[in-house]
Amino acid sequence: MSVFLLCKLTENLESDSYRQNIVTAPGKGGKKGKACGEGLVQWDSEREQVLQALVQLFQLDIRSLWSLSLVEEEFISCVTCCCYKLLENPTISHVKSKPTRDCVIHLLGLLIKKYNHLLGAGVKVIQMLQHFEQLSSVFAQAVSVWSTEYGVRAIIGEVIREIGQKSSEELAREGSGVKAFASFLSEVSALVPELMIPNISVLITHLEGESHTMRVAVCEVLGEILVRVLCGDGLDESGRADRDRFFDTLQEHLHDSHSHVRTRVLQVYTRIVNSKALPLCRYSEVMELAVGRLMDKSINVVKSSIQLLAAFIAHNPYSCKLSSADLKKPLEKETSKLRELKEKLEGTAPVAVIKASELWAAMVPELLVTVRKELEPTSEEEKEQQEDEEGGEVEEEKEAEDDRATAVKIAQYLRVNKYRDAVQLSIRAHSCFPESEMFTSLSTLTPENMMDTLALIFKGSDDDTSELNQNLPPTPQKEPEKEGEDGELKKQEMLVQYLKDTETFALQVERAISVINTMLYWKTTSVVQEAVQFCVTVCEFSVANSISGVRKMLPLVWSTDAAIKDAVIHAYRRLYLNPQGDTIRTKAQTLVDSLSELMVDASLGTIQCLEEIVQEFFSSGSSLQSTVVQVLWERFTGKRETSSLYKRAAVLLLGMAARAEREVVLSNLDTLCSVALGEKVTEDFLLARDAVITICNITDHVRQSKGAPFRLPQDHQLFTCLTQAVAEGVVMEDPYWQSFMEQAVRLIYFLAESPDQLCSRLLQRSARLLLDQIAEGGEVNKDAGQMQDGSQESNEQCEQVNCVCLAQLLAACGCVAFWQVSHLERSVSAELRRRRGETEEREEKEKGPAGKAKQTANESTMEEELGLIGASAEDTEAELIRNICETELLAEENLLSAFLPLLVRVCGSPGRYSHPQLTTAACLALSQYMMIRLSDEVPSVRQTAVTVLTQLVLKDVLKVKGQVSEVAVLLIDPDSHINSLALNFFNELATKDNAIYNLLPDIISRLSDPERGMSSEDFNTIMKQLFSYITKERQTESLVEKLCQRFRTAKTERQWCDLAVSLSLLSMCERGFKRLQECWECYSDKLTEPGVYQPLLSITAKLRRGAKPQFKAQVDEFEQRLTAVHTRGLENVESPEMDEENQKAGVSAEKTVTRTPAPTRGRLKSKQGQGKPPVSRCDDSFVTPRKSRKSKKPAITFSSDEEEDEEDAVMAESETPKVTTPIARTSRRARLRN
Repeated sequence: MSVFLLCKLTENLESDSYRQNIVTAPGKGGKKGKACGEGLVQWDSEREQVLQALVQLFQLDIRSLWSLSLVEEEFISCVTCCCYKLLENPTISHVKSKPTRDCVIHLLGLLIKKYNHLLGAGVKVIQMLQHFEQLSSVFAQAVSVWSTEYGVRAIIGEVIREIGQKSSEELAREGSGVKAFASFLSEVSALVPELMIPNISVLITHLEGESHTMRVAVCEVLGEILVRVLCGDGLDESGRADRDRFFDTLQEHLHDSHSHVRTRVLQVYTRIVNSKALPLCRYSEVMELAVGRLMDKSINVVKSSIQLLAAFIAHNPYSCKLSSADLKKPLEKETSKLRELKEKLEGTAPVAVIKASELWAAMVPELLVTVRKELEPTSEEEKEQQEDEEGGEVEEEKEAEDDRATAVKIAQYLRVNKYRDAVQLSIRAHSCFPESEMFTSLSTLTPENMMDTLALIFKGSDDDTSELNQNLPPTPQKEPEKEGEDGELKKQEMLVQYLKDTETFALQVERAISVINTMLYWKTTSVVQEAVQFCVTVCEFSVANSISGVRKMLPLVWSTDAAIKDAVIHAYRRLYLNPQGDTIRTKAQTLVDSLSELMVDASLGTIQCLEEIVQEFFSSGSSLQSTVVQVLWERFTGKRETSSLYKRAAVLLLGMAARAEREVVLSNLDTLCSVALGEKVTEDFLLARDAVITICNITDHVRQSKGAPFRLPQDHQLFTCLTQAVAEGVVMEDPYWQSFMEQAVRLIYFLAESPDQLCSRLLQRSARLLLDQIAEGGEVNKDAGQMQDGSQESNEQCEQVNCVCLAQLLAACGCVAFWQVSHLERSVSAELRRRRGETEEREEKEKGPAGKAKQTANESTMEEELGLIGASAEDTEAELIRNICETELLAEENLLSAFLPLLVRVCGSPGRYSHPQLTTAACLALSQYMMIRLSDEVPSVRQTAVTVLTQLVLKDVLKVKGQVSEVAVLLIDPDSHINSLALNFFNELATKDNAIYNLLPDIISRLSDPERGMSSEDFNTIMKQLFSYITKERQTESLVEKLCQRFRTAKTERQWCDLAVSLSLLSMCERGFKRLQECWECYSDKLTEPGVYQPLLSITAKLRRGAKPQFKAQVDEFEQRLTAVHTRGLENVESPEMDEENQKAGVSAEKTVTRTPAPTRGRLKSKQGQGKPPVSRCDDSFVTPRKSRKSKKPAITFSSDEEEDEEDAVMAESETPKVTTPIARTSRRARLRN
């Protein structure tokens, strides 16, 4: 009774505690909640004591309390119900409930072991798993404890059998507890995998069911068994069979119909490989399946496949350092060696006689089966058929000489495994030779007698053995001295098989690397991260061709996705920037070696990406920095012997370090000039080029530093070396001079004071050297031409110029022209802005605080009204630079103009100047003179132009405005490739802060220009793409105001429509809508045009979706206002004051509302009533609106004066403002007040 009361009290208190947890939130409830909380805490402390008391009770032998020593089932049921009630608590699986959970598990364990609760526990586990999903881990732990600590292993079989008997249809229903069952199976297999094997056959049936959750659970169970039980070389035949069967099952489900199952199977295989539990014979097969899963449609499957392949590489038993090509020759060599060994052994194999007794012992089992089968009674028909078949053979045997010859025949049959013939011949021999000693035992035909007769015939007696064996064919037998050769053959076979497996593995790794390298540029971030990690793994294990993936992921350091960028930076830091070594010097040398290896034969794009990684290293303050720089200088200067490739890599790495710390290179300029640009510069233009690239990294253009520009004087040793090297290279035919020259000219414009003067002298010197070369060639040709006629002399004189040298001179001219324009647009423009900013700052300091505040307020108000904040000065500077580019660069006094006729002549005479390098250089130089041609009719020219412009603009080499509108036109180019290039240009430009936002007004103005003649459809297509980059509310608000202001300066209806369409393409917000309302006066007089009205009406439709009631009312009011002006005209829309008066009078009247600003004189006349009064029409409720007067091009009319004489409303052409300026408008009421 006490136990009954205790259990019921426990159940009630547990129910109350559960209800309090639901009703009372933690930390709330005031005094009442606090009181309840105290009671709850008291029960939590008492619960464990109650359970411990019950455990102690049932550990005693209480069976004597009942008659017949049988404990009542109701008593056990009372306690078990209390235990299961406690397990229903949602917090039972939490860490804080561990003491309670352990007590319940042990109490149930005692009841199962001692009080026959096994069946009840199995049923209860299934029921509670079905209703309480959180109990899967609890019951997994419980079943593990019951089966191990209490020895009740049958509980696992009971539970698994119940789960296995669940039908597929039942598990597919919602609320079936399939998730809890799956989780329970997975956790039990992790705790006691060896106990799952006897019951696994029950679970495997679920692999064919519809529930993918159960299929996942069964596959995880198989994985745990394979990793922890069926692994290693010590398995017996049964264990190996089970292992192979489980692996076959897992491989089948790599092609499961559900992606989640495929993913988990790959993860199971990853764990098996990491645990080294996968048999070697299955490596190739599973890896091939994993490579195939890389093409899966599911992202999770692809990620798991990459992880499995990385595990294969990390734990493979083969040599990954060798490629399949490297393994081909060794495999062929060892295969031929194996073939030779086999031929040698087959040719020299001795023949020996095996004892008859040994052969007889081997054939007894099979022979006995044949004897019994032959001696079985048969039907009459079968007997007749046998007699017919054997009739001829009997006659043949009768012709035999004697019984001994027949015995030899029987022995020969036995030796060649013809047991049936031997038995039949023995039976016939008995009938032919009944008195023969060898066949007398067959008088009674039994299997035992037949076997004795055959044994006597085959083995014979000791006396007859030698004689009998003389008539038998020989049997091969290995001699002991040949065992060494057999061992060598086995070793060679194993070596050949190993090489074959290694080659197969290498081929699969190469295939996987090629596929995963393409995933580095997928749009899914998680896949890219896995691909990056895979590239790191294959590189760490020195897999052949692993460097390809490492280089391919370098451009991802510019990714806009922070996760991808961080993954790449972390990968390179792990591979190259954390070297291993005992000393700092060793670590620095290892780091330099690895980075140099990466840079050897790397493209320019790869080097630029690597700069970001190396710069981060030198900016991180690592203790290796100074030592690394020292090692690099030693390699560059030749103090340590190294190849030219590694010397170039060293100087480029120094340049990357200079981006973080300028003094690394600036303090050693003399060393750079003497080593790379000194007397031996013409011997290695590649080293000179890389040295120039390194020096460029200390310039302001690369470092993007602010403040006064950093430049060196013209007489610096650096520029002397550069001009001399470039000029001397013009008259040389070095294929690497071109790239060196381009970098040298770039450096001069970046770093020199007055770079145009330096480059002018450079071109003069280059041209002089070329003319000297021509003169020297002319003297030689003159001596040779004295023996030829005059007609040939003119032709020879035309061939005196070296086409390669002339091409190099023209290339230098084009390069100077290009960088001169860039210098003006970047350096000069930036310097003008800097000086203007300093001047303004100095003027502000000179003014007093009061005057400054007053002036600032006045100026800001005016600039806000005019919309010209900061625009005037910048436009003036831009116009100045544009004027210089268009009028002065190719003026007669400029040296660039001297080469223009030569360029035109070479480009215009392709037949005469047919040298490919000369024509290419001339065309490129001429295009650099002409700069960009985006509207060319030839698609290849447009493609090249947009490609070049993309590079120049995105790298901040050029600042563009007008050209961007031409690129926008290419968004609708008929050539799809050009279309994609233009789209890529704007995608990249959108990554720069506010770039497209700042350019949009200019693009709209240029594209809507009537002189361009662009169709409305094309304009809408372009604008739809460009406005998709405007995502910020402040940008939208500002663009609304700018576009509305442009209505005032627009001249044609088409321009009005284009502006309206542009407004409708914006992602309008409440702030933008408010700005649109404030700018009503800018576009209200254009609403009669359908092309203006419809786009603005579409804005209200978009704003109404999901709007709040208050804002929706504002939108509806604005829409009514739009519709009224559109249907009746702005002049005929009534004001609110007149509406109220007309309602009182009961009549409708037309009233003109002035919306467009007019001269003061006109407004005063209207106010004084000098205009014609409106005509009231009481007999007609319909009013036909008057058509608004359209002004002629040279004159401007105003709607408020349309009833006056035209002389009062027309401005003469001389009075029309030449520069249109936005005018701040005031309301009609304010104007009337004035």
